[in-house]
Amino acid sequence: MADDSEKTSQVRAPLRTKISTVRLPKFATLLAEVIAQNSISSPEKVWDNSNLDVITRLAAWFKKLGFSVEVQEIPNAPGKYNMLACLGEGSAGLVLSGHSDTVPFDQARWASDPFHVRERDHRFYGLGSCDMKGFFPIIVEALRGLEGAELRQPIIVLATADEESSMAGARALVKQGNVQARAALIGEPTNLTPVNMHKGIMMQKVRVKGQAGHSSNPALGKSALEGLYYFVAEVLTYRSQLQARHHNSMFEVSEPTLNLGHVHGGDSPNRICGHCEMSFDLRPLPGMSIESLEQELHGLAKKVKVEQGIEVVIENLVEPVPAFQSEAHSELVTLCEQLAGQSAKTVAFATEAPFMQQMGMDTVIMGAGSIDQAHQPNEFLELNQIKPMAKVIQQLIERYCIVKSV
Repeated sequence: MADDSEKTSQVRAPLRTKISTVRLPKFATLLAEVIAQNSISSPEKVWDNSNLDVITRLAAWFKKLGFSVEVQEIPNAPGKYNMLACLGEGSAGLVLSGHSDTVPFDQARWASDPFHVRERDHRFYGLGSCDMKGFFPIIVEALRGLEGAELRQPIIVLATADEESSMAGARALVKQGNVQARAALIGEPTNLTPVNMHKGIMMQKVRVKGQAGHSSNPALGKSALEGLYYFVAEVLTYRSQLQARHHNSMFEVSEPTLNLGHVHGGDSPNRICGHCEMSFDLRPLPGMSIESLEQELHGLAKKVKVEQGIEVVIENLVEPVPAFQSEAHSELVTLCEQLAGQSAKTVAFATEAPFMQQMGMDTVIMGAGSIDQAHQPNEFLELNQIKPMAKVIQQLIERYCIVKSV
């Protein structure tokens, strides 16, 4: 048994966490391992799949590298999991965040198996190669270049669920509130360009309830299709009003957009339509309140009911994702601009960035690959972007986490 002096010495000894010198397989092998796992997320149950197999493999990687790893099942989302991997201690480190799910695919339009990595033309092809399973082996590549470095603040790797559908993984992290860091990099495909602003997204379902009846006598019913006609007219007028009130020249499409994406209803031309549905999306600019937008849309539905006597019900298809904007000259934005050699830009697609920001982190989106390849048949990641992205991650770790190299 140790005496008191030995115990005191053990207690006072400073904690020294170093980046592991353990070697995992090379990039292509790691990428193939995660792409082989079906982790499609979708509101359509026929496509939706658990992400546990991907999370299990990522957890094994980072455990082997010395990270403390926690796999968390997401409440009210059976089969969906987040991974939190942490190396080092403190609350002012760096988060490297990516989602573990992919979108559905059209097998007939792929030239190869989407779940099998193919290397050709200096590209890695596979479902999720750029969006965004490829980000995780890039993190491993970055750590290879920092072996033995001593940490003063932690490196935290997050792998989330259902980014492509409900953002359930990121929302769960916000509710739990147990991720603390100074900065967060989200490795979405941006062609190695920092992104500090994007629009939000609201996906709305509209149900119009009329009364069916014989078409020979309009008095026998109320046409839901006509009710939808009046509602669409109100919505298009509202869209014009929004675009007149809100503008941001930093975006390629500088106004908020509202797209009428889907409609169906009725069953026969000789019956008054008793029910129909429509869905649309609205993409607000930073600074626009989702709560206010929802209230205004519900007001349009009430107006149609009062004026036409037809019930219109609006509900969320998925919980809205707020727009994102980081400070133009924040420490992380400035550093990423320096590393990229170009100014931060805006994008129209939504990410998990607002949720990282809600947890108090200076947040930037930046990753290898192009969003133009995401959600497409024959998705690919350019080989020549892997090492530059790994270098960016290394330099961010050096700024936020490392004491010295030994």
